[in-house]
Amino acid sequence: MKHFALTATLAFLAQPALAADKVTLMLDWFVNPDHAPIIVAQEKGFFAEEDLDVEIVAPADPADPPKLVAAGKADYAISYQPQLHLQVHEGLPLTRIGTLIATPLNCLMVKADGPVQSIGDLKGKKIGYSVSGVEDALVGQILKTAGLSMNDVEMVNVNWSLSPALIAGQVDATIGAYRNFELTQMRLEGAEGRCFFVEEQGVPTYDELIFVANPETLDADRSRRFLHAVERGAQYLVNHPDEAWELFSGTAPDLKDELNSEAWKDTLPRFSQSPAALDQGRYARFEVFLHEAGLVDSVLPVSELAVDLGAQ
Repeated sequence: MKHFALTATLAFLAQPALAADKVTLMLDWFVNPDHAPIIVAQEKGFFAEEDLDVEIVAPADPADPPKLVAAGKADYAISYQPQLHLQVHEGLPLTRIGTLIATPLNCLMVKADGPVQSIGDLKGKKIGYSVSGVEDALVGQILKTAGLSMNDVEMVNVNWSLSPALIAGQVDATIGAYRNFELTQMRLEGAEGRCFFVEEQGVPTYDELIFVANPETLDADRSRRFLHAVERGAQYLVNHPDEAWELFSGTAPDLKDELNSEAWKDTLPRFSQSPAALDQGRYARFEVFLHEAGLVDSVLPVSELAVDLGAQ
């Protein structure tokens, strides 16, 4: 009997281990502190412990990741809640499966000592932007708080040069700057910036960075395992911030600079500690906001925008 048991055990150990599920995650940009829970989950082996082999890919074009997921060329992508609403209305097969950063990062940025000290000072001024659409709705709402409209300002496309355009005086304010990066970037370049936070100017609060998948091919079990690993990464950041920074910044030499170090501190409190959880009211309110702004022609139910894998 003992001989049989030993033989059976050895036979079992000789069997090849089941291969981990391979998945591809497209980032929204090159690796930066916004992605800390993901990188920590990878480096600490949290994905591997969920039987996942995750390939993390930085995009050549920040606009590509959701489109690649919609086309079935990637399993998951990091995107933005405001853009998700518009893309679903455009017919792209996308759904939010999880949250990475649970607060807005976007802000209307001005020079601290510049001509714009209040929203009312924007009358007759130039506002720089990178991507039209949602930014128009945000600016329109912000202007309303001072009794102004889009006709009172000039919108200027500065591509991705938000801080340089503001510092050079090409524009008087920018929309689309991330409060956890651009304010530090301005200071490092010798200028002080100031943010008007969109959620304090009448814009419904929203999830800045989210995970999206294609609902037509969504594997719920695999996605729950993926989000659980991200959750463990977010928890590790809170519980072991110094060790997490060393782990994260050690993955690439350029992450150890002052900009990323400061951004790390500013981003840490904003990561979702429950990535799979869904705040349905948040998505419903933002959908109504976009409809009232004229950016979408109907109000979709939350079920067409997001899934709550944590409740399933």
